[in-house]
Order: sequence, then C-alpha cells, then structure tokens
Amino acid sequence: MSLAIPKLREGTYFPDWLLTSRRRAERALMAVVAECYVKGVSTRRVDGLVKTLGIEGISKSQVSSLAKSLDEAVEAFRSRPLDRGPYTYLWLDALEIRCREAGRICSVAAVVATAVNRDGRREILGLDIFTTEDGAGGTAFLRNLVARGLSGVQLVMSVDHLGLVQAVRATLPGAAWQRCRTHFVRNLQTHVPKPAQPMVATLVRSIFAQPSAGEVKAQLERVIEQLEGRFPKAAEVLADAAPDITAFCSFPTEHWRQIWSNNPQERLNREIRRRTDVVGIFPNREAIIRLVGAVLAEQHDEWQVCHRYMGTELLAKARMTVVDGEDDKKEEVIGELVAAS
Repeated sequence: MSLAIPKLREGTYFPDWLLTSRRRAERALMAVVAECYVKGVSTRRVDGLVKTLGIEGISKSQVSSLAKSLDEAVEAFRSRPLDRGPYTYLWLDALEIRCREAGRICSVAAVVATAVNRDGRREILGLDIFTTEDGAGGTAFLRNLVARGLSGVQLVMSVDHLGLVQAVRATLPGAAWQRCRTHFVRNLQTHVPKPAQPMVATLVRSIFAQPSAGEVKAQLERVIEQLEGRFPKAAEVLADAAPDITAFCSFPTEHWRQIWSNNPQERLNREIRRRTDVVGIFPNREAIIRLVGAVLAEQHDEWQVCHRYMGTELLAKARMTVVDGEDDKKEEVIGELVAAS
C-alpha cells in the first residue's frame, strides 16, 4: 500500500520525537539532556543542544517515563549474573566525568570492567562511580563482580592507580597484574629532558617488540643499563616497574598485543566520551550511570554477535600456564583444550 506524505515548507509530518524508535543509548542521551534542562544545569549550552537535536519542548512526565524505563534496563544490565566464566583476562579503566554535587561541580571516576569469557568473546562486566579512585571504592566494585560470578581471572590490566591495584590484590588472589605499557611510557618520560623523551620511549618500546619471554627480559636489562648512565632516575623507575610491565610474558604470545596495555579499552572509551562530551556537566551521578550504562549495554550486545576476540584453545592454554603443577586444575584445563579442539 502506497501512502503519500504531504510536503511542508517547514517542519515534517513525522511523529513526535518521543514516538521515534531509538537505541537505548540515544534514549539515554535524550533523558540526560532533558534532566539537565529541567534542573537548570548549563542552561545556555543545553538550550542550544536541545535545538540542535530537533527537540522544541519536553514535559516532565515525558522525562520521568523515559528515564524510568532506562534506569530499569541499565540496572538489570549492571546486576546481571556473570555466568560465562572463567574470565581469564580482565581490563579495568576509569574515565573522569564532571557532575554537580552539593551545589558545586566536581569530578568523579566512572570505572568500567571488561573481560574475555570462556567463549572468547568480550563482555562488559560492570560500571560504578567513585568520588576518587581509592582502594575502598575499587574493592567494593570488584567484590560486587565476584559476588555476581566473576571467577577464573588470571591477569588484570589497568593503569597504575593505587586504589585499583590494591583492590585487585585484595579481591582477586592469584591473579597477576599487568601495568598498561602506554601509560607507563608517558610516566617514564617525565623523568627525562624533553629532547630525550622520543629516544627513551623508543628504547622502552623495544622491550615489547621481542618474540619470546626470555628475550623480553634480556632486552629489559639492556635498556636499564643504557639509561643508568644518562638518566639514573628513569632507569630506577623502569627497574622498579619491571615485574608489572612484563607480567604478560607468562601468557601465550598470541595474546600479548591485547594484554600488555589498556589499548583495547580505548575504542570503548571514545564511544563513551562521544556521548558524555555532549552533556558536559551531568546533574547527578544517576544521570552518569543512565547514559554510560546505556552506551555500555549497546556495546555489550554488539560484542556478543561479532567474531570472537580470542580463540578458546589459546584461552585454555593461558590458564594451563598459570596452574602448572596443580594436578586437579591441570586436568580440568586439559579437558577444555580437548573440547576446544
């Protein structure tokens, strides 16, 4: 059946924006913008943003109904059971986001946990908001993940935030910690003069270009020796961080590019930033969780239908290298290898 749509000089006959089919993340953005507008946060910027999105007006009842449905969906996503373990690799990252609290603008940390499940697919495990990335908040976050079913973690990747590192050691005993090499190189460059920073960065990156664990450690020693003469402080920092930046060596070489840094998180972080930068200053923490949680839920769904991030056989091999010497666990992992092949 063919329908003729009247042509107007201005506007359109298309139904109101609230009736339009939208993705969860887009509906979350609309709800956050509306909430900012209602609460008077950055009024001039939000007014311009609302007009850019084509929204002429929105009632409080529309905001309430839309936000309620999103809150329920996001909370269900954040509290779902984690039953696709063991989760061999776990990435932790935090993004700084501004919001209003007690009548002032402050910065909070949105911490996101992602992992690879037993099928080799990536999962977004959780999201939480901290005032600061301290040990108490990180420990509570990871304990919640463990209570929901997080298990089998052998390696955790994150930047060198003291709170996150302490939380990993307190809640995930037996898991190794890999310090993000990208952030480490940036930190190391602060201990050398600016003209020498590119050279030092190249030297450190040569450590990770080696084909085997033995050659990685040999190159690390050579780089430390080269730095001791000209930049003793940088050499000391590198030597102290050596166990943390080379933890990836205990795992299959095929996984090294994914596990020696937090770079796999960068694409996800850019997607979050693309949405949060539109809002700028959030009216409260609930609005942050609503928008970021909806974005993460959409990304999680996409990961479940795309190709595997890692092969199941290599994941079983990674677990075997860690449980070497423990007969019961070794037999279990061998069974996984046979099933995978």
